[in-house]
Amino acid sequence: MSETVLQKFLRYAAVDTESDPHSGAHPSTPGQLVLGKMVKEELEALGLADARQDEFGYVYASIPATPGKENCPALGFIAHLDTSCAVSGKDVHPKITENYDGGDIVLDPVENLVLSPKKFPSLLEYVGKTIVSTDGSTLLGGDDKAGVAGIMGFVEYLTAHPEIPHGKICIGFTPDEEIGEGADRFDVPGFGAQFAYTVDGGAVGELEYENFNACDARAVFRGRSIHPGSAKGQMVNSILLAMEFEAMLPAFENPAFTEGREGFHHLDSITGNVEQTECEYIIRDHNRELFEKKKENFKDAAQYLNRKYGEGTVELVLTDSYYNMEEQILPHIHLIDNAKAVMAELGIEPKILPVRGGTDGARLSYMGLPCPNLFTGTHNGHGRFEYVVAEHLELIPQMLLGLAKKYAE
Repeated sequence: MSETVLQKFLRYAAVDTESDPHSGAHPSTPGQLVLGKMVKEELEALGLADARQDEFGYVYASIPATPGKENCPALGFIAHLDTSCAVSGKDVHPKITENYDGGDIVLDPVENLVLSPKKFPSLLEYVGKTIVSTDGSTLLGGDDKAGVAGIMGFVEYLTAHPEIPHGKICIGFTPDEEIGEGADRFDVPGFGAQFAYTVDGGAVGELEYENFNACDARAVFRGRSIHPGSAKGQMVNSILLAMEFEAMLPAFENPAFTEGREGFHHLDSITGNVEQTECEYIIRDHNRELFEKKKENFKDAAQYLNRKYGEGTVELVLTDSYYNMEEQILPHIHLIDNAKAVMAELGIEPKILPVRGGTDGARLSYMGLPCPNLFTGTHNGHGRFEYVVAEHLELIPQMLLGLAKKYAE
C-alpha cells in the first residue's frame, strides 16, 4: 500500500534540514543532502530514470509526456528541502490531534506551551480535521516539507496511472530557500519546464503571484572607546550611533505596524560594543517605487551621521535579494486562471494574496521560469506553534494533478 502524504511528511520532518546563513557551504547544512538523497532515490524507485542530485544539493527529475501530448507545455513543480533557522529543526516530534474539537492543544505541559484558538483563531476553521503540530521544542517543518511530500504524492499517483494524459512534468527540490539562496544555482535550462509552480504557501487555497521586493541592509557603526572616567569630548559610543540611526528611520514602517501590501524595514539583529556595532536589517515593499524610497531613507540616515560625526562613522551596504514576481507572471496569467479553475473543481476557494516574504518562485520568475506559488496547508511557519492540516496535505497531489491535466488539454 502506498503512503499517504501525511506519512511522507512525517518521514521527511524527521530529517534535520535547518539551513545556516553563516556556513559558507552549498548547501549550507549536510541534512539537506540527506533529505535530497532520500527523495531522489524515491523518485528513481517510482520510475523517473533521470532523477539526479547535483553537488549543491538540488534534486531534479521528470516524467515524459504521454503519447500525443509531447507538444503541450512542460510544467514544473518545485519545493524546498530546508527549514528555517529561526527555531531548531533537530529532533522534530510531531503531535497529531485527530478530530480536533476547537479547544487548546497542549504542546508542552511542562513549559505550558499551548496552541490555542485564542491566539491562533484560524484553528477554529479546522474543527473535525486532523491537526499536526509540534511538541513545543522545535518547529514542525511544514515550510516546506509539506510541499515536498505533496509533490512526491503527486508523482506517485501519476506514475501509477499512466492512462492520465499529461505533458512533460518536471520536478525540482531546492536547498537553502530559507536563507535566500534557493534559486542561486537552480539549473533552469536543465530543469526543462516552460512554466512552474512552487508548492510553498500556507493555508489551503492560497495562490500567490505577488511578493515583496527585498533588500538586505548591513550597517556598521564605528566608535571610539575611552575610559568612562575621562571620556568627555573623547568617547564615541557606536551603540548609541546605531540607536540614533534607527531613530531616524520612519517609526511606523515596522513589521509590527504593517500588513497586506504595506512594506517595512526590520532590524533583524544587533551586536556590538562601544568601539563597533553592527546592525542587520531587511527592507521590503511590494511597490518598487516605495521600495527604492525605503532604501533612500537608509542612505540618507547614514550620510547624515557621517556628516555629523565624520566620514567613515557609518558603513552601509545594501544588497537586493529579489523582486516582485507579478511583473513576470502577468504576461502568463493562464498560470493563475488555470490554478483557480482547478481549485474550483476541487471545491477550494482561492485565496489570492500578496506574499509578505519571498519564494524561490520570485527569483525563478526573473530567471525565465514564470513560477507562482501554491498552498501546502501549513500555518505559523518558522516557529514552535507551527501546524499542518493533514487533510489539506492530501489535497496537494489533487491540485497538481488537476494542473497537469489542464496543461494537456
